[in-house]
Amino acid sequence: MNDVLTTLIPVIKEGLSMMLVGMGTVLVFLCIMIIAMHIMSACVKKLNEIFPEPVAAGANVKKKANNDDSEVAAAIVAAMFRGK
Repeated sequence: MNDVLTTLIPVIKEGLSMMLVGMGTVLVFLCIMIIAMHIMSACVKKLNEIFPEPVAAGANVKKKANNDDSEVAAAIVAAMFRGK
């Protein structure tokens, strides 16, 4: 039993150290990626101020809303009776 523990403890220590190195590497990579995304976002905002996109002439015109559902209701009723 004691022989098993003496060979098992170094293996567990090595496994834990490898786990910490791997998790630390992933953590550092994710932190660098988040920082890079913030920098790129700031660059894009600055570039949009320098080179704004042209706005289409009819982009601000609102379409007339059609809230009359009577045609939809008639189509549903017709579909229900057609199936019988």
